[in-house]
Amino acid sequence: MEEKKGLDIILVVAVLFLLGLGVTMVYSASSVMAPERFSVTEYYFLIKQGKSIGLGLLIMLLVMGFNYNHYRKLAYPIFFATLGVLVVVLMVGSGDNGSHIMRWLKIGGFRFQPSEAAKVAIVMYLAHSLTKKKEKIKEFSVGFLPHVILTVIMMGLILVQPDLGSVIIIAAIMMIMLFTAGVRFRYLFVLVGLCAPIVWHLIVSSPYRLARWKAFWDPDSDPFGAGYHIIQSKLAFGSGGLAGLGWGNGKQKLFYLPEAHTDFILSVIGEELGFLGVSLIFFMFIIIVYRGIKISMEAENMFGSLLALGLTTLIGL
Repeated sequence: MEEKKGLDIILVVAVLFLLGLGVTMVYSASSVMAPERFSVTEYYFLIKQGKSIGLGLLIMLLVMGFNYNHYRKLAYPIFFATLGVLVVVLMVGSGDNGSHIMRWLKIGGFRFQPSEAAKVAIVMYLAHSLTKKKEKIKEFSVGFLPHVILTVIMMGLILVQPDLGSVIIIAAIMMIMLFTAGVRFRYLFVLVGLCAPIVWHLIVSSPYRLARWKAFWDPDSDPFGAGYHIIQSKLAFGSGGLAGLGWGNGKQKLFYLPEAHTDFILSVIGEELGFLGVSLIFFMFIIIVYRGIKISMEAENMFGSLLALGLTTLIGL
Protein backbone atom coordinates (compact mmCIF):
# COMPACT_ATOMS: atom_id res chain seq x y z
CA MET A 1 0.00 0.00 0.00
CA GLU A 2 1.32 3.43 -1.00
CA GLU A 3 2.48 5.57 1.91
CA LYS A 4 0.61 8.87 2.11
CA LYS A 5 2.92 11.75 2.92
CA GLY A 6 1.67 14.46 5.23
CA LEU A 7 0.93 18.05 4.35
CA ASP A 8 3.97 20.34 4.15
CA ILE A 9 2.85 22.85 6.78
CA ILE A 10 5.85 25.15 6.24
CA LEU A 11 5.06 25.43 2.53
CA VAL A 12 1.38 26.11 3.20
CA VAL A 13 2.15 28.79 5.81
CA ALA A 14 4.54 30.57 3.41
CA VAL A 15 1.92 30.57 0.65
CA LEU A 16 -0.88 31.78 2.95
CA PHE A 17 1.37 34.52 4.32
CA LEU A 18 2.09 35.83 0.81
CA LEU A 19 -1.60 35.66 -0.10
CA GLY A 20 -2.58 37.58 3.02
CA LEU A 21 0.08 40.24 2.60
CA GLY A 22 -0.66 40.45 -1.11
CA VAL A 23 -4.36 41.15 -0.78
CA THR A 24 -3.65 43.68 1.99
CA MET A 25 -1.13 45.57 -0.15
CA VAL A 26 -3.35 45.45 -3.23
CA TYR A 27 -6.02 47.28 -1.24
CA SER A 28 -3.48 49.82 0.01
CA ALA A 29 -2.19 50.43 -3.53
CA SER A 30 -5.61 50.66 -5.20
CA SER A 31 -8.06 52.18 -2.70
CA VAL A 32 -7.42 55.78 -3.85
CA MET A 33 -6.76 55.00 -7.50
CA ALA A 34 -9.80 52.77 -8.15
CA PRO A 35 -12.51 55.46 -7.67
CA GLU A 36 -10.53 58.14 -9.50
CA ARG A 37 -9.34 56.15 -12.53
CA PHE A 38 -12.08 53.53 -12.95
CA SER A 39 -15.06 55.12 -11.14
CA VAL A 40 -15.54 52.08 -8.95
CA THR A 41 -15.59 51.52 -5.19
CA GLU A 42 -12.31 51.67 -3.30
CA TYR A 43 -12.80 47.98 -2.48
CA TYR A 44 -13.04 46.93 -6.14
CA PHE A 45 -9.56 45.43 -6.48
CA LEU A 46 -9.66 44.06 -2.93
CA ILE A 47 -12.84 42.13 -3.78
CA LYS A 48 -11.42 41.05 -7.15
CA GLN A 49 -8.22 39.80 -5.53
CA GLY A 50 -10.20 38.09 -2.78
CA LYS A 51 -12.30 36.19 -5.33
CA SER A 52 -9.16 35.04 -7.12
CA ILE A 53 -7.62 33.86 -3.85
CA GLY A 54 -10.82 32.01 -2.95
CA LEU A 55 -10.88 30.26 -6.32
CA GLY A 56 -7.18 29.42 -6.04
CA LEU A 57 -7.58 27.94 -2.55
CA LEU A 58 -10.56 25.88 -3.71
CA ILE A 59 -8.56 24.48 -6.61
CA MET A 60 -5.67 23.80 -4.22
CA LEU A 61 -7.93 21.77 -1.92
CA LEU A 62 -9.28 19.77 -4.87
CA VAL A 63 -5.81 19.09 -6.27
CA MET A 64 -4.50 18.00 -2.87
CA GLY A 65 -6.86 15.03 -2.95
CA PHE A 66 -5.82 14.01 -6.46
CA ASN A 67 -2.94 11.56 -6.96
CA TYR A 68 -0.40 13.41 -9.11
CA ASN A 69 0.39 10.23 -11.08
CA HIS A 70 -2.98 10.62 -12.80
CA TYR A 71 -1.69 13.81 -14.42
CA ARG A 72 0.40 11.66 -16.74
CA LYS A 73 -2.78 10.69 -18.61
CA LEU A 74 -3.69 14.35 -18.98
CA ALA A 75 -0.26 15.70 -19.98
CA TYR A 76 -0.63 15.39 -23.77
CA PRO A 77 -4.32 16.45 -23.95
CA ILE A 78 -3.64 19.52 -21.80
CA PHE A 79 -0.53 20.41 -23.80
CA PHE A 80 -2.23 20.24 -27.20
CA ALA A 81 -5.41 21.89 -25.90
CA THR A 82 -3.24 24.77 -24.67
CA LEU A 83 -1.66 25.06 -28.12
CA GLY A 84 -5.19 25.34 -29.54
CA VAL A 85 -6.14 28.06 -27.05
CA LEU A 86 -2.96 29.99 -27.93
CA VAL A 87 -4.04 29.93 -31.57
CA VAL A 88 -7.54 31.08 -30.62
CA VAL A 89 -6.26 34.00 -28.57
CA LEU A 90 -4.40 35.32 -31.62
CA MET A 91 -7.69 35.43 -33.52
CA VAL A 92 -10.22 36.63 -30.96
CA GLY A 93 -8.21 37.75 -27.92
CA SER A 94 -7.82 41.25 -26.55
CA GLY A 95 -4.78 43.39 -25.79
CA ASP A 96 -3.94 45.00 -22.48
CA ASN A 97 -1.80 48.00 -21.52
CA GLY A 98 0.15 48.37 -24.74
CA SER A 99 -0.08 44.79 -25.95
CA HIS A 100 -0.65 45.68 -29.57
CA ILE A 101 -1.70 42.18 -30.61
CA MET A 102 -3.54 39.70 -28.38
CA ARG A 103 -2.90 38.20 -24.95
CA TRP A 104 -6.20 37.73 -23.16
CA LEU A 105 -9.36 35.64 -23.64
CA LYS A 106 -12.70 36.76 -22.25
CA ILE A 107 -15.38 34.19 -21.46
CA GLY A 108 -18.42 35.79 -19.89
CA GLY A 109 -17.18 37.91 -17.02
CA PHE A 110 -13.99 35.88 -16.71
CA ARG A 111 -10.71 36.89 -18.35
CA PHE A 112 -7.51 34.89 -18.39
CA GLN A 113 -4.10 34.88 -20.08
CA PRO A 114 -3.44 31.58 -21.93
CA SER A 115 0.35 32.07 -21.75
CA GLU A 116 0.12 31.52 -17.98
CA ALA A 117 -1.68 28.21 -18.50
CA ALA A 118 0.97 27.33 -21.09
CA LYS A 119 3.69 27.44 -18.42
CA VAL A 120 1.91 24.76 -16.40
CA ALA A 121 1.10 22.74 -19.52
CA ILE A 122 4.75 22.65 -20.62
CA VAL A 123 5.81 21.43 -17.17
CA MET A 124 3.27 18.59 -17.26
CA TYR A 125 4.21 17.62 -20.81
CA LEU A 126 7.96 17.59 -20.16
CA ALA A 127 7.59 15.72 -16.86
CA HIS A 128 5.56 12.99 -18.56
CA SER A 129 7.52 12.76 -21.79
CA LEU A 130 10.97 12.81 -20.16
CA THR A 131 9.86 10.08 -17.75
CA LYS A 132 8.44 8.03 -20.60
CA LYS A 133 11.73 8.26 -22.51
CA LYS A 134 14.10 8.01 -19.55
CA GLU A 135 15.81 4.86 -20.91
CA LYS A 136 16.83 6.75 -24.07
CA ILE A 137 17.16 10.22 -22.55
CA LYS A 138 20.78 10.55 -23.73
CA GLU A 139 19.82 10.11 -27.40
CA PHE A 140 19.57 13.33 -29.41
CA SER A 141 16.55 12.21 -31.46
CA VAL A 142 14.63 10.89 -28.46
CA GLY A 143 15.58 12.74 -25.29
CA PHE A 144 16.38 16.18 -26.71
CA LEU A 145 14.97 17.08 -30.13
CA PRO A 146 11.23 16.24 -29.75
CA HIS A 147 10.96 18.16 -26.48
CA VAL A 148 12.71 21.21 -27.90
CA ILE A 149 10.57 21.22 -31.07
CA LEU A 150 7.22 21.09 -29.25
CA THR A 151 8.35 23.65 -26.67
CA VAL A 152 9.55 25.99 -29.42
CA ILE A 153 6.15 25.71 -31.16
CA MET A 154 4.44 26.81 -27.94
CA MET A 155 6.99 29.60 -27.46
CA GLY A 156 6.42 30.80 -31.03
CA LEU A 157 2.67 31.15 -30.48
CA ILE A 158 3.31 33.17 -27.33
CA LEU A 159 6.01 35.30 -28.96
CA VAL A 160 3.65 36.65 -31.62
CA GLN A 161 1.22 37.96 -28.96
CA PRO A 162 3.89 39.42 -28.18
CA ASP A 163 5.11 38.19 -24.77
CA LEU A 164 8.88 37.74 -24.75
CA GLY A 165 8.99 37.51 -20.95
CA SER A 166 6.84 34.36 -20.86
CA VAL A 167 8.87 32.88 -23.72
CA ILE A 168 12.11 33.32 -21.76
CA ILE A 169 10.57 31.75 -18.64
CA ILE A 170 9.30 28.73 -20.60
CA ALA A 171 12.72 28.33 -22.23
CA ALA A 172 14.40 28.38 -18.81
CA ILE A 173 11.95 25.81 -17.43
CA MET A 174 12.64 23.54 -20.41
CA MET A 175 16.42 23.82 -20.00
CA ILE A 176 16.31 23.04 -16.27
CA MET A 177 13.96 20.08 -16.69
CA LEU A 178 15.97 18.63 -19.59
CA PHE A 179 19.18 18.98 -17.60
CA THR A 180 17.68 17.38 -14.51
CA ALA A 181 16.23 14.49 -16.52
CA GLY A 182 19.70 13.65 -17.84
CA VAL A 183 19.80 15.10 -21.36
CA ARG A 184 23.40 15.48 -22.53
CA PHE A 185 24.85 18.78 -21.36
CA ARG A 186 26.50 19.52 -24.71
CA TYR A 187 23.10 19.60 -26.42
CA LEU A 188 21.86 22.16 -23.92
CA PHE A 189 25.06 24.19 -24.18
CA VAL A 190 24.71 24.46 -27.96
CA LEU A 191 21.02 25.36 -27.58
CA VAL A 192 21.85 28.25 -25.24
CA GLY A 193 24.48 29.44 -27.70
CA LEU A 194 21.90 29.47 -30.49
CA CYS A 195 19.15 31.12 -28.44
CA ALA A 196 21.18 34.01 -26.97
CA PRO A 197 21.66 35.92 -30.28
CA ILE A 198 18.02 35.27 -31.22
CA VAL A 199 16.78 36.83 -27.96
CA TRP A 200 19.12 39.78 -28.44
CA HIS A 201 17.78 40.30 -31.98
CA LEU A 202 14.20 40.20 -30.69
CA ILE A 203 15.09 42.95 -28.21
CA VAL A 204 16.98 45.30 -30.53
CA SER A 205 14.57 44.82 -33.46
CA SER A 206 11.56 45.93 -31.42
CA PRO A 207 11.40 49.65 -30.58
CA TYR A 208 9.41 49.21 -27.35
CA ARG A 209 11.58 46.32 -26.12
CA LEU A 210 14.76 48.26 -26.91
CA ALA A 211 13.38 51.31 -25.09
CA ARG A 212 12.65 49.17 -22.03
CA TRP A 213 16.11 47.61 -22.17
CA LYS A 214 17.82 51.00 -22.32
CA ALA A 215 15.57 52.39 -19.59
CA PHE A 216 16.43 49.48 -17.31
CA TRP A 217 20.14 50.29 -17.49
CA ASP A 218 19.80 54.07 -17.61
CA PRO A 219 16.30 55.29 -16.66
CA ASP A 220 17.52 58.88 -16.30
CA SER A 221 18.18 59.04 -20.05
CA ASP A 222 14.40 59.22 -20.61
CA PRO A 223 12.92 60.29 -17.24
CA PHE A 224 9.47 61.19 -18.59
CA GLY A 225 9.24 58.33 -21.07
CA ALA A 226 10.52 54.77 -20.87
CA GLY A 227 12.48 55.45 -17.67
CA TYR A 228 9.58 57.05 -15.77
CA HIS A 229 8.28 53.82 -14.21
CA ILE A 230 11.69 52.74 -12.94
CA ILE A 231 12.54 56.15 -11.51
CA GLN A 232 9.23 56.33 -9.63
CA SER A 233 9.70 52.81 -8.28
CA LYS A 234 13.20 53.68 -7.04
CA LEU A 235 11.79 56.74 -5.29
CA ALA A 236 9.27 54.49 -3.55
CA PHE A 237 11.94 52.07 -2.34
CA GLY A 238 14.19 54.92 -1.23
CA SER A 239 11.40 56.63 0.69
CA GLY A 240 10.61 53.41 2.55
CA GLY A 241 14.06 53.05 4.05
CA LEU A 242 14.54 50.29 6.58
CA ALA A 243 11.09 49.94 8.18
CA GLY A 244 8.83 51.85 5.73
CA LEU A 245 6.39 54.71 6.11
CA GLY A 246 3.67 52.46 7.50
CA TRP A 247 0.80 50.60 5.84
CA GLY A 248 -1.34 52.96 3.75
CA ASN A 249 1.06 55.90 4.08
CA GLY A 250 2.86 55.54 0.75
CA LYS A 251 2.81 58.47 -1.68
CA GLN A 252 4.02 56.95 -4.96
CA LYS A 253 0.79 54.97 -5.37
CA LEU A 254 -1.04 58.30 -5.66
CA PHE A 255 -0.81 58.36 -9.47
CA TYR A 256 2.99 58.43 -9.70
CA LEU A 257 3.44 54.69 -10.19
CA PRO A 258 1.38 53.85 -13.31
CA GLU A 259 0.40 50.30 -12.22
CA ALA A 260 0.86 50.46 -8.46
CA HIS A 261 -1.57 47.61 -7.73
CA THR A 262 -0.12 45.20 -10.32
CA ASP A 263 3.30 45.55 -11.97
CA PHE A 264 4.75 47.83 -9.29
CA ILE A 265 3.12 46.39 -6.18
CA LEU A 266 6.57 45.56 -4.75
CA SER A 267 7.50 49.24 -4.94
CA VAL A 268 4.46 50.10 -2.83
CA ILE A 269 5.47 47.41 -0.36
CA GLY A 270 9.01 48.80 -0.27
CA GLU A 271 7.71 52.29 0.50
CA GLU A 272 5.18 51.27 3.15
CA LEU A 273 6.91 48.26 4.78
CA GLY A 274 10.51 49.14 3.96
CA PHE A 275 13.53 46.94 3.38
CA LEU A 276 12.41 44.62 6.18
CA GLY A 277 9.03 44.00 4.55
CA VAL A 278 10.55 43.34 1.13
CA SER A 279 13.16 41.04 2.68
CA LEU A 280 10.41 39.06 4.39
CA ILE A 281 8.67 38.55 1.05
CA PHE A 282 11.88 37.33 -0.56
CA PHE A 283 12.43 35.00 2.39
CA MET A 284 8.97 33.49 1.92
CA PHE A 285 9.69 32.84 -1.76
CA ILE A 286 12.99 31.23 -0.80
CA ILE A 287 11.08 28.94 1.58
CA ILE A 288 8.62 28.01 -1.18
CA VAL A 289 11.43 27.22 -3.62
CA TYR A 290 13.37 25.27 -1.00
CA ARG A 291 10.36 23.19 0.03
CA GLY A 292 9.47 22.61 -3.62
CA ILE A 293 12.95 21.28 -4.37
CA LYS A 294 12.79 19.12 -1.24
CA ILE A 295 9.47 17.66 -2.40
CA SER A 296 11.00 17.04 -5.82
CA MET A 297 13.91 15.13 -4.32
CA GLU A 298 11.62 13.02 -2.13
CA ALA A 299 9.06 12.16 -4.84
CA GLU A 300 8.31 8.49 -5.33
CA ASN A 301 9.10 8.47 -9.05
CA MET A 302 10.74 10.47 -11.83
CA PHE A 303 7.47 12.00 -13.03
CA GLY A 304 6.65 13.38 -9.59
CA SER A 305 10.18 14.68 -9.19
CA LEU A 306 10.17 16.51 -12.53
CA LEU A 307 6.63 17.80 -12.02
CA ALA A 308 7.52 19.31 -8.63
CA LEU A 309 10.79 20.71 -9.96
CA GLY A 310 9.13 22.30 -12.99
CA LEU A 311 6.38 23.98 -10.97
CA THR A 312 8.90 25.15 -8.36
CA THR A 313 11.09 26.58 -11.13
CA LEU A 314 8.07 28.41 -12.56
CA ILE A 315 7.30 30.06 -9.22
CA GLY A 316 10.95 30.81 -8.48
CA LEU A 317 11.58 32.46 -11.84
